[in-house]
Amino acid sequence: MKNVFATRWGIIVVGAVIGVLAALLQKFGNPGNMGICVACFERDIAGALGLHRAEVVQYLRPEIPGFVLGAFLSSLLVGDFKPRAGSSPLARFLLGMCAMIGALVFLGCPWRALLRLAGGDGNALFGLVGLVTGVGIGTIFFRYGYSLGRTYRQGWGVGLLMPIVMAGLLVLVFIFPQTEGQPQNGVLFYSVKGPGSQHAALAISLIVGLGVGAIAQRSRFCTMGALRDLILFNHWHLFSGFLALLIFAWITNIILGQFHPGFVGQPVAHTQSFWNFAGMLVAGLAFALAGGCPGRQLFMSGEGDGDAGIFVFGMIMGAAFAHNFGLASSPNGIGPHGIAAVAVCLIVCLCIGFTNLKKIGE
Repeated sequence: MKNVFATRWGIIVVGAVIGVLAALLQKFGNPGNMGICVACFERDIAGALGLHRAEVVQYLRPEIPGFVLGAFLSSLLVGDFKPRAGSSPLARFLLGMCAMIGALVFLGCPWRALLRLAGGDGNALFGLVGLVTGVGIGTIFFRYGYSLGRTYRQGWGVGLLMPIVMAGLLVLVFIFPQTEGQPQNGVLFYSVKGPGSQHAALAISLIVGLGVGAIAQRSRFCTMGALRDLILFNHWHLFSGFLALLIFAWITNIILGQFHPGFVGQPVAHTQSFWNFAGMLVAGLAFALAGGCPGRQLFMSGEGDGDAGIFVFGMIMGAAFAHNFGLASSPNGIGPHGIAAVAVCLIVCLCIGFTNLKKIGE
């Protein structure tokens, strides 16, 4: 049977659906211009598990488990569930940490960069330029034979680990639900103010997460891949979905009264343009070297890709580091150690890139 989601119109429809659903999630309670943000949501999950104690960003976002489980069910139904792993796991873990730290200096993943722009946040332009620059640097490494090595087939038990972990997180949400006005219930932490306290109803978030995970898995939707293919091969297939997400989120925001153009006073954003650029440059380079944007990494982990799962855990740990050590930005600007973090993460990414160039090393 033909995979209609992988056609040109299919990827456009997937991007449009994600854009509309993200804007609706904002209407239903998610933070402003943050209907869907993989980096921000994984940061909130890290906070909910007590890995960091930034009280305003602690909530176990159901969208993230939904992405993984939706991709898992979809891949299982169509025969795409193929457990594999073994491609430089430590490098991927560090790339995940660097990607998260860069994203939290900007305050958003590539999806949120598009959603911020669709909501009128002009600061997102600097982040998007940084993302393109970072992916562009990654394509230079690709031209010289960059590779983290091949993956190897694994047993079903390995492939099931990530879906089981995500299902376990959902179980925790049901066992320890949020108690109004209380910052903790059992093992989970909950924000009572700030972005972490703003969320759609659990059922709505989970349903959207499952749906997006399923269609994104079938379409291979990836924001980093869209830029990589456009830069390297002048292929517009994935990029058409990238544009569709932006355009349809913008249209939906206008209809819902959520479009507020400007630079100052945008939700969960700062106006330090260079660091918006630099943070996403680091994130974009890390995504490129790891082979997928944060959303795509979640979807691949649902398909049984253990290396993608390692990257996801690296991002969650990166979120903990970012908030425990003053690396993350806030609406007031870059964190006290954010500049050093950007420099260190850029060096780490470049070292991983240069030491895995096959053409030079041969």
